[in-house]
Amino acid sequence: MQAWRVHRNGEPGEVMSLEETDRPTPGDGQVLVRVAAANVNFPDALLCRGQYQVRPPLPFTPGVEVCGTTEDGRRVLATPALPYGGFAEYVVADGAALLPAPDALDDAEAAALHIGYQTGWFGLHRRARLQPGETLLVHAAAGGVGSAAVQLGKAAGATVIGVVGGPEKAAVARELGCDLVIDRRSEDIVAAVKEATGGRGADVVYDPVGGDAYAKSVKCVAFEGRVLVVGFASGNIPAPALNHALVKNYSIIGLHWGLYNTHDPAAIRACHDELTKLAAQGIVKPLVSERVGMAGAAEAVQRVADGTSTGRIVVLPGGAR
Repeated sequence: MQAWRVHRNGEPGEVMSLEETDRPTPGDGQVLVRVAAANVNFPDALLCRGQYQVRPPLPFTPGVEVCGTTEDGRRVLATPALPYGGFAEYVVADGAALLPAPDALDDAEAAALHIGYQTGWFGLHRRARLQPGETLLVHAAAGGVGSAAVQLGKAAGATVIGVVGGPEKAAVARELGCDLVIDRRSEDIVAAVKEATGGRGADVVYDPVGGDAYAKSVKCVAFEGRVLVVGFASGNIPAPALNHALVKNYSIIGLHWGLYNTHDPAAIRACHDELTKLAAQGIVKPLVSERVGMAGAAEAVQRVADGTSTGRIVVLPGGAR
């Protein structure tokens, strides 16, 4: 089969190599899945760089989520068992963790409903307890993770403020349903949030960026607000000033979605059921900006790494469609 493999750590566009290799063999409790669509995520870039919290042995295939078909004909969502990641024609995955692909979504959309939307749902509902009528501030609102949070925030009845970089991404965020869009390149995030909220600030901040985004978030978070730490796409991990959290009375909340697989897998299945219902109702739909064939995977991962993409780029091993 064809698979993209990484033999040394570095930038995705430099270290990913398309090769012919053997199909992976399922171990105990695992199943073989033929990949129909593999969604590109920022962790794929971190895997290539050797900077992710999980470091598979070299060589490995990146790709952390797929939609595909099992040998018994089920259409499923899967998180491949590394080192045999999703940018390949076949993967192996834990059979107990497979989720049924939503009928309302095509393969590319279904692949993109998994980790990003689960992260958004757990973050907004289980961790931050977002309530109808509250104000949600979403950083990188036109990206894959941020766009999911925007849709889920609107579905929860929140007023959503999206932060983006540049006019093209601002247009995407507006189309997603943001009530207000702030272009961080030309506008003052703190001033804009305070003006939009009558000086109160955002009740919940969804931050997959870190760095300067976090620093500005804590300057415009509301009394009893919640800052959700989802990731560090900027490459800068902030050091929170806990005295500031004390005097302003806000919470800093971490979210590592993958831990639910270990500690509460039933919650993941329940979340998937809810996301499937929302997709069937047309309330959420992953923003798939590009569908590329297998040959375009390395370039796609590099673009996500560089922050130049919007929404999701999905790799289709059978050819772009």
